[in-house]
Amino acid sequence: MRLNKFLFLSFMLAAPCFVNAAVVSRIDVNGNERMDNESVRILANVKNGDNVSSETINNIAKDLQSSGYFEKVDVKLNGDILKIDVVESPIINMVTVEGNDEIDTEDLKKEIKTKERASYDKSVIGADVQRLLTLYQRKGFFGTKINPKKIELDNNRVNVVYEIKEGHPTYISDIDFENNKKFRSRTLRKELLSREHAWWRFMTQFDVYDEDRIQYDQQLLHQFYMRNGFLDFRITDVKGAFTQDREYYSVKYTVDEGKQYKIGDIKIDNPFPDVPDKELYKALTISKKDVYNIDEIDATVNALRGVVADHGYAFISVDPAPDKHDDTLTVDINFKIKKTNRIYINSINLLNNVRTFDSVIEHHLPMREGDPFSLQTIETGRQNLMHTRYFKDVQMIPTRLADANMMNLDVKVEEQPTGELSGGLGWSSINGFMVDAGITENNFMGRGQIVQIKGSIAQYQRQALFSFTEPFLFNRELSGGFDVSYTQYKYSHLGGYGYDRDSFMVAGRLGWRLTDHWTQTMRLSASFDQNYDLQLGGWQKSNLYTLGTNLRYYNLHTNFQQNTHTGIVGNLGVAYTGFGGTSTFIRYSADITGMVKFFDDRWQLRSSWDFGYLQSLESDDYIPRVYRYFLGGESLRGFDVAGVGSRYRYYSLGGLWKANGSTQMNFPIFIPDEYQVKGFVFADYGILGKPPMKNLDNNPYVHTDEDWRTSVGFGIYWNTPMGPMNFSWGWPMKVNKYDEERRFLLSFETQF
Repeated sequence: MRLNKFLFLSFMLAAPCFVNAAVVSRIDVNGNERMDNESVRILANVKNGDNVSSETINNIAKDLQSSGYFEKVDVKLNGDILKIDVVESPIINMVTVEGNDEIDTEDLKKEIKTKERASYDKSVIGADVQRLLTLYQRKGFFGTKINPKKIELDNNRVNVVYEIKEGHPTYISDIDFENNKKFRSRTLRKELLSREHAWWRFMTQFDVYDEDRIQYDQQLLHQFYMRNGFLDFRITDVKGAFTQDREYYSVKYTVDEGKQYKIGDIKIDNPFPDVPDKELYKALTISKKDVYNIDEIDATVNALRGVVADHGYAFISVDPAPDKHDDTLTVDINFKIKKTNRIYINSINLLNNVRTFDSVIEHHLPMREGDPFSLQTIETGRQNLMHTRYFKDVQMIPTRLADANMMNLDVKVEEQPTGELSGGLGWSSINGFMVDAGITENNFMGRGQIVQIKGSIAQYQRQALFSFTEPFLFNRELSGGFDVSYTQYKYSHLGGYGYDRDSFMVAGRLGWRLTDHWTQTMRLSASFDQNYDLQLGGWQKSNLYTLGTNLRYYNLHTNFQQNTHTGIVGNLGVAYTGFGGTSTFIRYSADITGMVKFFDDRWQLRSSWDFGYLQSLESDDYIPRVYRYFLGGESLRGFDVAGVGSRYRYYSLGGLWKANGSTQMNFPIFIPDEYQVKGFVFADYGILGKPPMKNLDNNPYVHTDEDWRTSVGFGIYWNTPMGPMNFSWGWPMKVNKYDEERRFLLSFETQF
């Protein structure tokens, strides 16, 4: 009896296994319209003769569901027949995005993996929503909501629409610091890229929360302390919190500043007997007892490399070895100069330049195959290519050849559009209301040529220009080009000019580099003018044929963020006008501008000097008034345009020479630096020579002089995203009674 009960119980437990497991003799597929039966069986990973259990049935259903081709799957075992019933997912007809303003539609679609003509898959669409939300969160829009909408069409097709409600950006309400004792929180905030929210930051995004920017801010904070000698500085904690509506975010940095270290003993290990130690120590940018500054250490490394390279050793490395002494809070530094084996460039491979010719890229590379390999030269080549603005990115990838002192160099570029369509609206005290538009192609046909078409219409001046420049004429370091322009001046009622002029000019030019800082240009031009002079009355024709040359010196070190410079820019030119034209004279010109930036590069002192001289080669020493020099307006603030010098009634007679200059101090004001708003004070000075005295003797309405004029004033410069605005107020200090004054001067131009 007990044996029978045991056998009965064992049979009952095993019965479900026999019912739900069988060797499949046939597989029936139902409900599929686009996909054939065999494809469904392959996706199900099952075939006739397989032993199928309840677990196998579940796996088949999961495999079919995860394929993305089916909206619904039902798998059953009926005896030895496996039945698979499916409902196919709709085919996506179109994918669109609606409601986006802050992010471009094309940028959003790059993140969307759901594609047209693919099967509708909820899991893929859900992942798309998360990627789009991440994109918005990076721009600070944490309250964004995205609703993927399914619009059913005929023939089992659907449209997918991602409906976006962007909401408001999440602003940074507070940036606080804890345990900072050496520097005030206000000072540390200025070192960060992020800013606390304020109404007047509407033109920037730095007050919008961005997690990547918060990470970058920590690097900036660390660099700031390292520049000020705090070698043990650490950020021990960063805490952030959103408000309940996620409209504001506050962040607090907890820091451990440590102690401030100074420079101790400085030593240079020099392996080159013909490189004087005196020259190396003279090149140091640091001194004993200076506060340790990581930037100055790097500057010293570069300076030492330069000194050694000047003695013919290009293959060297300079490793600064610091030795920190906690008891004296000093750091001894040993600059170890090491010889390296000579390596040469085997081949230079240009990659991904689909549009730009190889020859154009090669012109900007300072190295050639067979040259010694130098990281500094390679970086110079990369900078040269980036400065062309032909490329979005340039990578220089060196690869060492095995068992050889040779290196292959891959120059990998990412091209970008080089055409510019520009336009502007503006107003200035000199030219009045103005409109301009232009097209510029900086890499014409991929040859590096520059083509420009530009036109402008102002109240007192109109201009049209066509310009062409070949930067490597005859495949040499020689630039050439030509310009065709038409300019119409309506100056008879502007300030003290008292003349109108229509000028059509054709010019050709050649330019070449003399040294790293010196360039020279030759220019040949023909100008066909129609001039109306109120002094003489009536229109007069004037044809000028001019050959001139100009030497230019340019050596500036620029802080682009602050738009401040240190260095010198100068020009020296002479031009002969004659060759059978209506006037014959020589024009000499010279100008120089010196600039120096200081106080963390936020202040700048600028001083300039400009000189011009006209030498007539005619028997009567006469030069028409429209070609003489004038002072006033922007060249001598506080005075009207052409408002100083010799005069006939109410307009200027101009002068045969001039000398004028300006000294200006630019400084930050209470508005944050990212707006590039500067205040300035200035002192202008100038003198205008006398005009030719033909027909001016004994005229009671003529006043002639060669007296100095001076003025002082202040102003505000704002480099807006649309273009620069310049407000200035000037007061003449030395003035003659017949001079014309102008207290306020405004120039404003927008670009779009």
